[in-house]
Amino acid sequence: MSTQKELQIDSTHCRAICDEVGERLRAILDREPPAAPLRLQSLIDRLSELDDQPAPSIVPSIEDMAWQRPRLTAHPSEGG
Repeated sequence: MSTQKELQIDSTHCRAICDEVGERLRAILDREPPAAPLRLQSLIDRLSELDDQPAPSIVPSIEDMAWQRPRLTAHPSEGG
């Protein structure tokens, strides 16, 4: 036996509680959301504009990856 009293409700009361919670949630969620702050809306609009532009490639070109031998230059003491 437990030392605390256990709260037990019958199925009718349980159903009534669930229904009330559901009604309150529907009332809250059916409302129109508030307008976004102007700064946030401008950032969202900017993202929409950028969606139409191609993104820069993050993959290096083959020329950038290929090893190139350094050019030999005349040593300054050789006169050119």
